[in-house]
Amino acid sequence: MKRFIPFLKAPARVAVIRLQGAIGPGRLPLNDEALGPIIEKAFRRGKPQAVALLINSPGGSPVQSARIAARIRRLAEEKDIPVHAFIEDVAASGGYWLACAADDIFADAASIVGSIGVISGGFGAHEFIASHGIERRIYTAGKSKSQLDPFRPEKPEDVSRLQAILDQMHQVFIELVKTSRRDRLGEEDIFDGEFWLAGRAQELGLIDGIGHLEPKLKDLYGDDVKLIPYGRRKPWMSRFGAALAEDTFAAVEERALFSRFGL
Repeated sequence: MKRFIPFLKAPARVAVIRLQGAIGPGRLPLNDEALGPIIEKAFRRGKPQAVALLINSPGGSPVQSARIAARIRRLAEEKDIPVHAFIEDVAASGGYWLACAADDIFADAASIVGSIGVISGGFGAHEFIASHGIERRIYTAGKSKSQLDPFRPEKPEDVSRLQAILDQMHQVFIELVKTSRRDRLGEEDIFDGEFWLAGRAQELGLIDGIGHLEPKLKDLYGDDVKLIPYGRRKPWMSRFGAALAEDTFAAVEERALFSRFGL
């Protein structure tokens, strides 16, 4: 006599992608070239019921932010998989751009959220080099080729040209947030570069609630949900030579970005 064995439902699987650090090309932690294969694998391996983004980023390159977020949205729609974002210390500027790739966003009560703006910085050293008897010599073909040269006096027309580019880039960011958050945004101006703690960010419609990754995913997918971690690993060769020097400079740049938010 055959014994009847009732059907056992397998625990839900959720792929967890860690997005930790500054965003930019090269050796900075987050860029599409490095993360692309990881994100693709998270969506495709093992048929996950959902993908969770664990975000801790002060921002960085708008282009890399856009490319990473676009990849996540494309795969979410192709695979019909929901995406949930969880903010740790900060999701600001490009970090919040990444969070907008999710269907909903949660944060710790002390998380910093926002900074929806664009920034460009530099330095001016023309007075310093002149005082030390140094002459700047530069030759170009094209009248705007040497614009914003830090070793020459700033020109108003160069500043105006840069400001126009920053304004256009800011508008791209604004439209992305409006498209992602839709009717969840309030009436207040949230696009001036200001940032807030999570409670206020929720009031403004930037996030959907206060919550941590594991408890929230258990609430959504059951206590036996299986979390599958994905993240970027540092190559072992990065401990040596020029790679070590590059990593050191990247770490300094990243530290400066985090420090803008008191972290």
